[in-house]
Amino acid sequence: MTVLTDEMKDVLHKNNKKFIAVPMATASKEGVPNVAPMASVWVRDDATLWICDNFMKKTLHNLQENPIAAFYFWDADTKRCFQVKGHAGIHTSGPEYEEMYGMVKKERPSFPAKSLIVVTITAVYDCTPGANAGAQLQ
Repeated sequence: MTVLTDEMKDVLHKNNKKFIAVPMATASKEGVPNVAPMASVWVRDDATLWICDNFMKKTLHNLQENPIAAFYFWDADTKRCFQVKGHAGIHTSGPEYEEMYGMVKKERPSFPAKSLIVVTITAVYDCTPGANAGAQLQ
């Protein structure tokens, strides 16, 4: 099982604290790429990310056709960055969706919180400049 280390989770948490949007890449079934900024991203556990769909159009369509996603987490202070890849599921009801909906509405009442994207992490790569760039870490 692929899991996030504490260092990887710290990089994501720093992005969240600074309200830095995380790039999320998807592709259509034909392979047409799309990258969109995601501001509502949480580490659910060591192997799962949650993303709130507030304004997705192409991203959601791509995930319905091809449920694979990739993310890039960057820490400007340490110059560390990671690419995270995973398999995405879309939830519009159920306990997890309700929990995410409550979290979003508490912080940003005007956001629609249309669906919860649950990403099960399948690989993590180092993208910090240097000799290890591109190496699979998990």
